[in-house]
Amino acid sequence: MGQTKGMTLAEKIIARAAGQDSVRAGEIVTCRVDLAMIHDSGGPRRVKPVLERLGVKVWDNRRVVVISDHYVPAVDQQSAAILKLTRDWVKDQEIESFYDQQGICHVVLPERGHLKPGMFVVGGDSHSPTGGAFGCYMFGVGATDMAGVLVTGETWIRVPETIRIDWTGSLPQGSSAKDMMLKLCATLGMDGGDYQAVEYTGSTIAGLSMTERMTMSNMAAELGAQAGLIAADDTTSDYIRAAGADPGTGTVYRGDEDAAYRVIHRFDASELGPQVASPDSPANSGPVEDADDTAIDQCYIGACTGAKLEDLRMAAEVLGGRKVASSTRLLIAPASTRVTAAAAADGTLARLTEAGAILMPSGCGACAGYGAGVLAEGETCMASTARNFKGRMGARSSKVYLGSPYTVAATAVRGRVADPRTFLAESRT
Repeated sequence: MGQTKGMTLAEKIIARAAGQDSVRAGEIVTCRVDLAMIHDSGGPRRVKPVLERLGVKVWDNRRVVVISDHYVPAVDQQSAAILKLTRDWVKDQEIESFYDQQGICHVVLPERGHLKPGMFVVGGDSHSPTGGAFGCYMFGVGATDMAGVLVTGETWIRVPETIRIDWTGSLPQGSSAKDMMLKLCATLGMDGGDYQAVEYTGSTIAGLSMTERMTMSNMAAELGAQAGLIAADDTTSDYIRAAGADPGTGTVYRGDEDAAYRVIHRFDASELGPQVASPDSPANSGPVEDADDTAIDQCYIGACTGAKLEDLRMAAEVLGGRKVASSTRLLIAPASTRVTAAAAADGTLARLTEAGAILMPSGCGACAGYGAGVLAEGETCMASTARNFKGRMGARSSKVYLGSPYTVAATAVRGRVADPRTFLAESRT
């Protein structure tokens, strides 16, 4: 049998960044970084001392994006100091793209037109694979590796094997990209993409909006993958143009049919109902009807995974004309200030707040256990976030369930884990 000649989407982008005609899984190559993104938590306060010891500044202030999203707005002296350090460092380094308290980094970055197909991007956060929704190879690194990127504009990478996940069929009412990812976490496990790249393909993926694709790529991190890629198409280009940028020619990058994929998984979206992840792992997922009939203290619609405009609209579809249960509080933290403005303009925020939702500032907030919305001892939460690890949203004894915005909203109305299809069906009668 002859050697496979094609390349995966990941291999094509890495080859370009490495200045080579081709690369193969397992090779170690040095790549030029097109863009580096850091935030207030793992960014300036971690890399500033390293750059000072070396006596250098960032390699290119036009290719570094800084976003404050973890400690915003400041709730105590420590968080205020971290934000001040971030702002001072940005001025010292003359960073051209700084978004202060404008929203969550993984949403703000594409929203402001920084991501284009074919780019090789490094982010200082574990959910950096979100950029893969735009046909980029984007992955997260720690502060030490990021310091090296900021100094040299380069990084090394071992070319990953690629797992191809093919989705076909139309999603039923009440199901979304979040349910697709919870299904994958349950089926493949948290290490299902260990160091590998995931490439999402199929008619279902092609039919998803950009924000739903972002959810798919974002939660590639929960599969243990380094990157979660979707080949760019007209939907991608239209989004980038709407963000005020030129999509360029990166739409030519897509995986070859004869590429050497590690494995190809196939799923039928038409058979997928709402999913719920029980504590304390996204892998503890299953159909909502099989979930425990658990009383919920707090419902949270927020985070890079679950508070984009389309997510808020999903919640509003369930909540319209209904009220949050008296035993439950519903917190909503839109993913960005632009999302907040758009949701206010189209009436989505009104439907949410009229139902009893409490509107919070844009930022990582309770998802990462920072600031307002954290859980007390023994409390239980249903969230649209990506992770539900023990202690993730507050006290170690708290419990977090995961669901789509549809499911979180339905749970808020019932006060217990609920199937959104019941409410959606009633809304349409």
